[in-house]
Amino acid sequence: MASFGHIAVGLVTAKHCQPSAPIFSKQYGRAFFWMSVLSMLPDADVITFGMGIPYEAPLGHRGAAHSLIFAFISGGLFAPILRQYFRLTFKRAYTLAFIAIASHGLLDTLTDGGFGVGLLWPFSNERFFAPWRPIPVSPIGRAFLSARGLQVFATELLYCAPLLIYAFWPRKEASIDISQGSKQQKVDKV
Repeated sequence: MASFGHIAVGLVTAKHCQPSAPIFSKQYGRAFFWMSVLSMLPDADVITFGMGIPYEAPLGHRGAAHSLIFAFISGGLFAPILRQYFRLTFKRAYTLAFIAIASHGLLDTLTDGGFGVGLLWPFSNERFFAPWRPIPVSPIGRAFLSARGLQVFATELLYCAPLLIYAFWPRKEASIDISQGSKQQKVDKV
């Protein structure tokens, strides 16, 4: 996956990280940044290429760092940071971090190339693909800036459109009662 789908997940989780912040506010922007970083975190495993670790190795690209156990552990490491930064409960911070990180490997199983995703590492070194693989695998590096990269981006945009619509859908403003107890007169908060 070219990253666009992962960033779309970052947008959705950010909306739940800052539930009262307006969509285009600074608070939502910070949440979007951090949740997008978490949703892209598994791809930090590309550094293994420079270490001489083959793509298909358990510690190679789309291996251990794309596993659910990696998301489970990393979610626990990042939850205290999210909790403090966004004033969330630990449970909510952990859940959002886990979803953002775990979604990466699951989305990558929807691509049509590579060696699959090591979702069950360290319990299994098997690489998995989803039964339905509608997303063309993304070219890596500068090759992404090509006609093929544009095709992958357009495909991801199409499939991620529902996530983007949800992420940018305006929130309902909470209403407050200005008649001190009467539920007949309500005004929207500005």
